[in-house]
Amino acid sequence: MGMDSYIFLLILTFLLKPGNASIHVYNQESFNEVGNSYLLSGGSEGISSSSHSRSFVRFDNITFRRPKSAAKSRGLIQVVLFEAADRNNIGGSAYGGQRSICCTSDLSKLQGCKQGEVIRIPSANDLNWPIILKLHFSRNSLSTSMKNHEEISISKTGMYNLFFIACDPKLKGVVMSGKTVWKNSDGYLPGRMAPLMRFYVFMSLVYLLLAVIWFTQYIRFRKDILQLQHCISAVVGLGLFQMILWYFEYANFNSTGKRPVVLTTWVVTVGAVRKTIARLLVLCVSMGYGVVRPTLGGLTSKVLLLGITYFLASELLDITEYVGTINDLSGRARLFLVLPDALLDAFLILWIFTALSKTLEQLQVKRSAVKLDIYRKFSNALAAVVFASVAWIAYELYFKATDPFSERWQSAWIITAFWDILAFALLCVICYLWAPSQSSQRYAYSEELGEEFDEEEAQSLTREKPDGDISLVEKKEKSVGGTRVLDEDGEAEEDKRE
Repeated sequence: MGMDSYIFLLILTFLLKPGNASIHVYNQESFNEVGNSYLLSGGSEGISSSSHSRSFVRFDNITFRRPKSAAKSRGLIQVVLFEAADRNNIGGSAYGGQRSICCTSDLSKLQGCKQGEVIRIPSANDLNWPIILKLHFSRNSLSTSMKNHEEISISKTGMYNLFFIACDPKLKGVVMSGKTVWKNSDGYLPGRMAPLMRFYVFMSLVYLLLAVIWFTQYIRFRKDILQLQHCISAVVGLGLFQMILWYFEYANFNSTGKRPVVLTTWVVTVGAVRKTIARLLVLCVSMGYGVVRPTLGGLTSKVLLLGITYFLASELLDITEYVGTINDLSGRARLFLVLPDALLDAFLILWIFTALSKTLEQLQVKRSAVKLDIYRKFSNALAAVVFASVAWIAYELYFKATDPFSERWQSAWIITAFWDILAFALLCVICYLWAPSQSSQRYAYSEELGEEFDEEEAQSLTREKPDGDISLVEKKEKSVGGTRVLDEDGEAEEDKRE
C-alpha cells in the first residue's frame, strides 16, 4: 500500500467517532468533505460473533436532509459497512495517484466502477462484503429516510466501520439524524470493553479479599491503630467500592446499550478520589508522616493544594473520556486534557522520591533498624512500580502506533487493566508493611531522641502476663547522661554513670 493510500486511510480513522455506547445517536450531524466525497462516520466497534447468539448493526429512524439548492436532482446517499481488514476494498486510485472514495471517469474505465458511486472491491473472504446500501432522494424532496429497523447481520468477529457517503457535489451541506444499534453476541457492550466487565468482577473479588484481611486486623487491634492506617483503610474501601461500581456500570451498559450520565459520573468521581488519596498516602508515607515527624507542619497546605489540583485534573480527564466522548475532540484538545494529569504525576513522583530519600537518611542517623528496614522495602517496591509504569507507557505508545486501525481491539482492554493491577499491587505492599498489630506503635513518632529500638528489641516489644494483660518489657533508651530503664510498673530509673 502506497503512502497516499495510508494517509488517506488514517484520515478516515481520525474521522471515526467510536461512541461510548453501542447505541449511536446522530442529531443533525453534518458530512465532512474528504477527497472527492462527503462522508459522515457512523461509528467503529469491535463486534464478536458466535453461533448461539446473533450480532448485528441496526438502523433506526435514519433521516437525511439536503439543502434547497439540491432539491431538483436525485441525490444518492450510500451506507458503507466494512471490516477494518477490508479497508483497502473501499476506494481506489488511477495510475497510482491520489486515492479516491468515489468513482471518477478515469477510474470507471480502469476498474469498471460506476461513476458517482463509492468504489467497492469484493472481499477475498466474502464476496458480499463490504456492504453498501443505497438511498436516493426523490426529485423536489428535501429529505429521505432509510427503512426503519433495517439490520445488517454480522457473521464474523472483527472491527467494523460504518460510513454514510455522498459522491454528488450538490449534496454538500446534507445532514443526518437517527441512531444505529450495534449488538455483540453477548450484549450491547462494545467488543473492546466486553473483557473489562469480567475483569472488574475479578478485581472486586481480590479487593474484597484484601478488605477482609485488612479490616479483620484493623478491628482486632483498633486500640493501637495509627493515623496512617486510617488512610490505608480509606484507600482499601474506596478501591473496593470503585471496582464494584465499574462492574455495575459495564453490566448496565451491556444490557441496555446506554451509559447513564449519573452512574458513569459517580464511578469516575469515586475513582478520582481514590487515585488522589492513594497518591497523597504514598507521599505522606515517603515524608515519614507519623514516623519521623508527628505532622506535615508547613507542608500540609502544599500537600492539600496538590491533592485538590490532582483531583480536578483527574476528574476532568475521566469525565471527558468516559462520560463524554474524547475521540470527538481534536488532537490538541486531547493533549490539553492529558498533559496536566501527566505533569502532576511526574511532579508527585519527583516529590515522593526526594522525601523518601530524606526519610531514609533520618532513620539511618537515628539507627532505627525496624523502621529503616520497612522503608527500604517500601522504596524498593515504589521503584519497581515506577519502572513498570514507564515500561508500560512505552509499550502502550508502541501498541497504538503499530495498530492505527484498531485491529488488535480484542487485547486493547489490557492497556486499561494494567494500571488497576499495578495500583492494587502497590496497595498490597503498603498493607503488608503497615499492617495493624499489637506492636503498631513501634512505627509511631516519639519526641524523645532515644525512642528508637534496634531490631532485636522491637521483636520483643510486648509480652502477655499470666492473667492475659499486656505490659511493656524492659526498654533501653540512649541518652546523653546514661541509660533509662522502664520497669513493669512504668517507673523510670536512671543508672549512674561509672
